[in-house]
Amino acid sequence: MSTATREHDPFATLNAADFAFTRRTWVDDAPARVYDLISDVSAIHRWSTNATDVAFDEDAGPQVGSWFSGLNRRDGKQWTTRSQITQADPASAFAFVVGGAQDGIVRWSWTFRPRGRGTVVQQSWQLLRLDPVLGTTRGDLDTLRDYMADSAESTLISLSQWIAEEHHPDTARSQ
Repeated sequence: MSTATREHDPFATLNAADFAFTRRTWVDDAPARVYDLISDVSAIHRWSTNATDVAFDEDAGPQVGSWFSGLNRRDGKQWTTRSQITQADPASAFAFVVGGAQDGIVRWSWTFRPRGRGTVVQQSWQLLRLDPVLGTTRGDLDTLRDYMADSAESTLISLSQWIAEEHHPDTARSQ
């Protein structure tokens, strides 16, 4: 099958599991602290250029089953998502599913592993089911996955820089 044909495969022939990625970075802080930063979803705007105005539902927090909403932006468009936390293991792992655990569309997850005096943060994205709102061809979904991978990489770099500036504000500003 040619590349052009694969890019325009009928939606029904695609497999959601084909659309996933993982990115990682090292940050200069302990796993427990990095977990606390990531699991406070209302702080994501500090590192992400795409997600803003994120807030837990009333009386909710970073526990499995909790819901939150967030405003997202991409290519001049904006929309609100509803997400449910599916994993909340302090200092170890945090995950949520956009659309909820039962019928979600995308799973975002993070793991935190000690390395030296800091933490290796791994961020993953996985399409859980196909939905025309995300794209209807392999090309559409490849583009979405690649965009989200670039966004995750930028978010991880921003997180690492933010932590470095927080720990060593004089050094970070003078660079």
